[in-house]
Amino acid sequence: MTLSLAPADLRPLTALRFIAAAWVVLYTFWPNLDVGFLPNLAAKGYLGVELFFVLSGFILSHVYLQAAGEGGFRYGSFLWARLARVYPLHLVTLLGVMALGLAATAAGMAIDGSVLSWKSLPANLLLLHAWGLAPEAGWNHPSWSISAEWFAYLCFPAFAFVTWRLRERPWLAVLGAAVLLLGLYAAFQLMAGFPLTQATIRWGALRIVPCFALGCALYLVHRSGGVPRPALAAAVFSALIVASSSLMLWDGITVLLAGGLILSLGSLSNDRAGILASAPAVYLGEISYSIYMICAPWQILAVNLAARATGAEDKKLQIFVWLAVIAAIPIAAAVTYHLVERPARKALRDMAERRSQRRALQKSQAQLA
Repeated sequence: MTLSLAPADLRPLTALRFIAAAWVVLYTFWPNLDVGFLPNLAAKGYLGVELFFVLSGFILSHVYLQAAGEGGFRYGSFLWARLARVYPLHLVTLLGVMALGLAATAAGMAIDGSVLSWKSLPANLLLLHAWGLAPEAGWNHPSWSISAEWFAYLCFPAFAFVTWRLRERPWLAVLGAAVLLLGLYAAFQLMAGFPLTQATIRWGALRIVPCFALGCALYLVHRSGGVPRPALAAAVFSALIVASSSLMLWDGITVLLAGGLILSLGSLSNDRAGILASAPAVYLGEISYSIYMICAPWQILAVNLAARATGAEDKKLQIFVWLAVIAAIPIAAAVTYHLVERPARKALRDMAERRSQRRALQKSQAQLA
């Protein structure tokens, strides 16, 4: 098989993470804008999570698939690295929502009654709240998707097993993943009465499965050389995603188009990616996890304060106030990224590295004894 010469650092895909997070932010905060309409593109913003899920399968395959296929994959180290990536900020934002909820209640501010859901706290702390194990949605609700990601991390050896065996038939793998996705979406909506793409705490762990599988399969195409004319392909898929969302087409169509966009951008070399490979775009992509995770706490804090300051009792903010609230999100995210996410991840990974070195030293000493 001819391997792609794409660099290990896929900068356009890092930038894409920010676009996905921004789509979710638009979906989350639009109800706080004092206008009398909801654009279809904003209404479909929950699909930014699907974009993250497909991208997650693609990137983890990019990093770990060959090691998993050739027997060099260390499951414990993989899980620790993933936990170091997601858990510290999850814990801090959960505690932040707790503090904000208690403070808002004490100050007489109105918050959703389920925010301080004490009976759901254990499942949230254990990252099990998207597995149907949380009695109700609460705390930092967007973190349900991190629980779903954790499910996919735990199952990664199974995804890798199937994907690796299809490495010589990448398009067959993509076809199989697409059939799985569309079939599961149709069956779930028929049985549950609502789309799988809108499932959170009850079926969030299932929601990630077809997207993650699609990302793994698309990586095989990337690995075999990617797509021709990737810049043009990325532009076409971007336009189609906007059109599909604006026309309120079935979510399965939009998710498959998102997969096409990921494959196209993954095939685009950094030196030809333009603004998507620029330092600002990549930095915004790096803090995208923080952007996503602070959405709920920022909404509680900033929207309540802005509503009080402007007398908007219904929490419907004037356009310039709303834009100020939105513009401050990347700033707040940069703070949590540099104070929590990045140093905590480094500390946990350094801890694992020191433990690994101690074990290697002990093994070496035992062999010499």
